[in-house]
Amino acid sequence: MVAGVFDGRVFTPFPPVKHTFYAELRPISGDFVPEAAAVSGLDRERLVREGRDPVEAMSEAGRWVRARAREAKALPVFAAYPLGFDWLFMYWYFMRFAEGGSPFGHARALDMKTLYAARAGAKIGDSVKGKMPPGLLSARPHTHHALDDAVEQAELLQNLMVWDGSR
Repeated sequence: MVAGVFDGRVFTPFPPVKHTFYAELRPISGDFVPEAAAVSGLDRERLVREGRDPVEAMSEAGRWVRARAREAKALPVFAAYPLGFDWLFMYWYFMRFAEGGSPFGHARALDMKTLYAARAGAKIGDSVKGKMPPGLLSARPHTHHALDDAVEQAELLQNLMVWDGSR
């Protein structure tokens, strides 16, 4: 998912569904939390049978990210709300499985929760989507499907990047 390009002064948004990458990975162990898998709607047994090899999928994802960054003439930055949840998984999987490691390095990441708190003058604990101005949030339904969630987060980032901080 490519949300846009920021040159340090101007943010240029891209249509959030224009550049997407999605892959379902084969589980790497028998350890998992059934309740977490149930939220996403993923079927673990199907992923065991049909999921992509993590080395293949993460290497392809890394190449995809690097190609989009070259097209934009920018370094890729991983953005998420909250960052810690998605970064932990993605960074570890890129470093463990992808040829070339993480396309985001070890520190090119942006926490949209912190961005909102700074722009709104709000405490981190109060920087929850339920307290954000509705115009910042995506109008898309929250499905817990990874690609849908990425599009939803891209729209939040786009809105935060151009928001003047007013309510």
